[in-house]
Amino acid sequence: MTEAEARIDPIEATAVGTREAAELRSRFRGALLRPGEEGYDEARRVWNGAIDRRPALIARCAGRDDVVEAVRFARERDLVVSVRGGGHAVAGHAVCDGGLMIDLSLMRTVRVDPSAKRARAAGGCLLGDLDRATQKFALATTGGVVSHTGIGGLTLGGGLGHLMRNLGLTVDNLLAVDVVGAEGQNLHVDADTDPELFWGLRGGGGNFGIATAFEYRLHQVGPMVLGGPIFWPLDQAGDVLAFVSDFAPKMPNELGLAVTTRLAPPAPFLPPDQYGKPVVGLVPVWSGDLTDGERAVAPLRRLGEPIADVVRPVPYLFIQSMLDAGNPHGMHYYWRSQRLPDLSGDIVDAILGLTENITSPFSYIAGFAIGGAVSRIAADETAVGERDVGFEVNVVAAWPPTNPSGERHTAWVRDGSQALLPHRTSVFSHFLSDEGAAGIEASYGNRLARLTRLKDRYDPTNFFSMNPNIPPSERQGERIGERT
Repeated sequence: MTEAEARIDPIEATAVGTREAAELRSRFRGALLRPGEEGYDEARRVWNGAIDRRPALIARCAGRDDVVEAVRFARERDLVVSVRGGGHAVAGHAVCDGGLMIDLSLMRTVRVDPSAKRARAAGGCLLGDLDRATQKFALATTGGVVSHTGIGGLTLGGGLGHLMRNLGLTVDNLLAVDVVGAEGQNLHVDADTDPELFWGLRGGGGNFGIATAFEYRLHQVGPMVLGGPIFWPLDQAGDVLAFVSDFAPKMPNELGLAVTTRLAPPAPFLPPDQYGKPVVGLVPVWSGDLTDGERAVAPLRRLGEPIADVVRPVPYLFIQSMLDAGNPHGMHYYWRSQRLPDLSGDIVDAILGLTENITSPFSYIAGFAIGGAVSRIAADETAVGERDVGFEVNVVAAWPPTNPSGERHTAWVRDGSQALLPHRTSVFSHFLSDEGAAGIEASYGNRLARLTRLKDRYDPTNFFSMNPNIPPSERQGERIGERT
């Protein structure tokens, strides 16, 4: 956005004036916020502090009926629409300039049926909401690695997490979705009512409607699991990553594994003389019998000479929030992600080079071992994308809002991602940032044509465009993520 565009009054730009807002308010149970009103600036902020957009109106929905009213209001006025759940997308899809932001963050009810091992969660829930409700019964489903992530974007994009090798992706445990469509219609979608749309919702993102509730299959997990980080100095990273590349495809399904390289943070479990130095870390999480877990994790703990090893029995809820502190709201973020077949050869060289040249103490590279239950499901059973054994690797730049060197940090990400690009096989759609049509094609591959047919059927005008966008066939030439 140019400086001139930033000065445009969004009320003037979209003609959502006092009278129109009052008209909607008369049939709206939640809160409506216009620029200048109390709570507006707080409501428009999202996780990525680099995103600074000003909607003409924010509709903080109290329930599904409010979502319907908001959709119809926007359609009647041809407003750009964004949908906020957790507001965690790095591209800031949750908030628009000069349009209507449909905010689900007040809709956070979770109901658990422990006997049926099912949970129903409202569309504005965060992962922490879902985890806390299900862990009361020692139940869980796969869902993310940061507790303040929204369930909506994560679920509709696929949903990886510490449990995925054991239980599959989040979409593999999705039983039904309540959706408000582009015409304001209510849909309850499952494998029986509309199997094709249910296929598309499991990985196709927010392209087909606004998910106001999800129903999940739950599994016995916790309350204690075995997990925690192990760190080595970077001069041991080559050996660690080579071992992991060979070890991960053969791990027991109950073992999830995350990999990271970064500058050592001032964590109490790390030696002070290592703070700020480049390190490689593993985070194993075992969700089965703890005695079996000790044996399964032992090969990782015997690697080289770690500078820290805090793997131990901990509450599953601790594991689910363990990475929150490293991903705080308000920091500026930029990332690129790749699905890679392994961690060897040129890939390791690229990762080590990136780490040695890291531009911010808050930036990092994170990888997640894909396999087990994820890879037992055929790629065409859901829209989510490739399921082959490998690693999803994110190159993440993070820097404080007071740091003026944003371009230097984003260049670090782009350059590093370019080095990994020749090895990329795919990418999760909810990890896309600004890759545009090329990112969509990399994410969906030969599933894109099928998803486009669904878009033509449910959203032929691209009303839902603030997302990793799949344009309808008549708009294939338009730039991803924009409406004209």
